[in-house]
Amino acid sequence: MKSDKKVLPAALTVAGSDSGGGAGIQADMLTFAAYRVHACSAISAITAQNPEEVAAVRPSSAKMLEAQLKCVFEYYAPKAAKTGMLATAQCVRAAARFFGENRQIRLVVDPVMISTSGAKLLSDDAAKCLSQLLIPLAEVFTPNLDEASVLLDGVKIDSRNIAACAARLAQKYGTAVLLKGGHLSSNELVDILAKPCGSTTCFKSKRIGGVNTHGSGCTLSAAIAANMALGKSLPQCCAAAKKFMQRALKKPVALSRDLFINRFPQP
Repeated sequence: MKSDKKVLPAALTVAGSDSGGGAGIQADMLTFAAYRVHACSAISAITAQNPEEVAAVRPSSAKMLEAQLKCVFEYYAPKAAKTGMLATAQCVRAAARFFGENRQIRLVVDPVMISTSGAKLLSDDAAKCLSQLLIPLAEVFTPNLDEASVLLDGVKIDSRNIAACAARLAQKYGTAVLLKGGHLSSNELVDILAKPCGSTTCFKSKRIGGVNTHGSGCTLSAAIAANMALGKSLPQCCAAAKKFMQRALKKPVALSRDLFINRFPQP
């Protein structure tokens, strides 16, 4: 007898575990849940951290990461995935092998290199592997301005050239990029979605102050992946994720001594 129960789509996050729950795997899984998408995970590193510091990082072995990816894929068949902090070149290579062999999974790459608190989260050799092996496999990658500058060999990015730099990134890596303008100094935030074909879409929003943005990049990329799992087009995914982030910041939650991103914001 045919079941009338709805089958939830699954999405996969491949990232580090944040012991404070504000970023990484934990932020991604909360975001997937907000979209009613089943959250699967493959943990690339265990961290000891809170919103103010990353005190310790212990990467997973490539073998362990590969085992997690295989088990999730064989049972849940995720429709979409995102990568975050991958920590080592070995983990980047393992992720690239997996996604290269399973191109049907829609992939978002968040090229996490430096934490909000300033800690380096990706070694130099891992950054090179990320650039050469993983980013070209993505449907979209989501660098902030600092990460984009590294990927463009040190180019300084500001409001005058952000669109041109997004176009350069899309051409360089042969895939779409959502270049995030959160580090711009203006009160109006500008994110640019650029595709290798030359088309660009500009997403503008007002800066919302008074909220600790720890985990904002993780949350945005996870929201894009969740929308991918729901079958939306890339522009629709980015637009929906941006709206989700605006609601999440407008209705923050109070934790300890600060206000933080609310991953279950009501419309």
